[in-house]
Amino acid sequence: MKKRLCELGLTDDIAKEFENFYEDGYLGRVIAEYKGLYRVATEEDDILAKVSGKIINTAIDKSSYPAVGDWVVIDRINRNTGNGVIHEVLNRRSAVSRKVAGKQMDQQIIASNIDTIFICMSANNDFNLRRLERYISIGWNSGATPVILLTKIDLCEDLYRIEREIEDIAIGIDILYVSSFTGKGIEEINKYLIPGKTIAVIGSSGVGKSTLINLLLGEERQQVNNIREDDHKGKHTTTHRELIVLKDKGIIIDTPGMREIQFLDDADGIEDSFHEIIDIAKGCKFSNCKHDKEPGCAVKAAIEAGTISKERLQSYNKLKREVSFMERKVDRKAKSESKKQLILKNKKLRENKKR
Repeated sequence: MKKRLCELGLTDDIAKEFENFYEDGYLGRVIAEYKGLYRVATEEDDILAKVSGKIINTAIDKSSYPAVGDWVVIDRINRNTGNGVIHEVLNRRSAVSRKVAGKQMDQQIIASNIDTIFICMSANNDFNLRRLERYISIGWNSGATPVILLTKIDLCEDLYRIEREIEDIAIGIDILYVSSFTGKGIEEINKYLIPGKTIAVIGSSGVGKSTLINLLLGEERQQVNNIREDDHKGKHTTTHRELIVLKDKGIIIDTPGMREIQFLDDADGIEDSFHEIIDIAKGCKFSNCKHDKEPGCAVKAAIEAGTISKERLQSYNKLKREVSFMERKVDRKAKSESKKQLILKNKKLRENKKR
């Protein structure tokens, strides 16, 4: 296999898929996404490229377009003759996704073909356990391995309490406690940085993602705004997703801070995130128990015994309702789109008959 593409995370499976199904074109990986353009790394060069008409015409939603981390078929290997064209997107083996912000029902791919997800949350006043549960659900649903990075621990006055709260909801997930200001915990991160492996870094704005990546890079590559003395924090100014190769340490995908964390279809991720409630619920007297007023509810008994918190159950129910609501909206959208396609098809048939 090609040396540079191997550094970018190329595996035997990806190479075989390309060789078996795509005779024409060259293999590359999307390393940055801009408005209407992508930067693609090939074996020889980094190329700016746009998508082909085929991709535009057959796209179901935004998830059909290339995303940072995707392996793609491109029409050239260097930029000597101008910008390139992306003709195909290879199968994604994992992807971090969410619903696009606003009222649209499209799925947005944040990063793809990743091995590990660093979920960053700061230990200062911005710490939010319920938001962390949402990130964990996204992480489990991606197909990659989630790892929690609690940042800015030097600013936390009650770290022990936060540690206990996270450990109660992040069962089976590695938790790292770090400070980019003091350097504490940075060595623990290095064991996840493996050549050829890809890590996506997600989290809200201001949690220190870019500062952390600069520290791992050993240079000020990711821009942050001026640091406040009371917070050691620079506001994340990255406006696009970017794949960065760490020398001898693997690959990191930096992402802008998420303002909204909404799901389209994340039922599996939610069940993985709240699997202790799922396990306890198996002991309920009724299989359709809502864990409210039903007799013989094992979940209510667990709350009374202090095994799980009432807030944890409320968060689980809230996320389930949200996913159920989104699924119904997606179904309505799909039916509406099918109806539109049928109307267009019948219209074309009538026009052809007139001719």
